[in-house]
Amino acid sequence: MLLKTLFAVCLLGATATAAGAIDVKELAPCKPAASRYCDHSDLSANMGNLLRCGAVLAQVSQRVGEGCRQVLRRYGQL
Repeated sequence: MLLKTLFAVCLLGATATAAGAIDVKELAPCKPAASRYCDHSDLSANMGNLLRCGAVLAQVSQRVGEGCRQVLRRYGQL
């Protein structure tokens, strides 16, 4: 019984992680703006850095391209 419960929890966690994954190719329209406006002191590509960079790009959304604004809208930053 315990093994079945553990397996179900692991399967649920893997499904939730896969559903929430971000495809890096979708972020490509924002790469030039990110290299210009986002902080590069922490080079690790983790979710916190992506959210911070998205917030910065949202603040300067009038200076980024339409493709990047669409990406920001898709991920709820605008």
